[in-house]
Amino acid sequence: MPSETEMAEARAKMIAKRFGGASASTGGKGAVRRKKKAASRSSAAQSDVKLSAALKKLGATNIPGIEEVNLFKEDGKVIHFVNPKVQASIAANTYIISGPSDTKPLQELLPSIVSQLGMDNISQLQSAMAAQGGAMGAAGGMPGMPATPEGDEDDDDDVPDLVDGNFEEVSES
Repeated sequence: MPSETEMAEARAKMIAKRFGGASASTGGKGAVRRKKKAASRSSAAQSDVKLSAALKKLGATNIPGIEEVNLFKEDGKVIHFVNPKVQASIAANTYIISGPSDTKPLQELLPSIVSQLGMDNISQLQSAMAAQGGAMGAAGGMPGMPATPEGDEDDDDDVPDLVDGNFEEVSES
């Protein structure tokens, strides 16, 4: 009776003889040998395809003619897109902005961005300028905007007094 090692060698020889050892064929007898490995797509290309399929489902349409888009962050920075591709799906209340972007501080975009600022951004800008000791602290406000007196801030929120009595009586007289 042959020993364990002789038996293992005989089995290895038989497997190599029958199945060709380390051949590239897959499958059984008569299976076609694969000539080259199929090239897979990169993960970026796959994500672009998935994104475009999702946008197609939303029904997003291109909006032409937008030169720049600014997204204001809470920390005072601005995400600035120059000539972006803008798509919108009004039904889904979704806007898609794609293209190269830069994250810049608000002060860097200042002269051209003033018309786009909201009240919270203006107050952030005023506090940043006051902290820097810029001309805004001495002037009392932003250039081109009226300065608010310090004691007059609450008067803007007051509701004017209405006519005493009945409105119909006052309108007839």
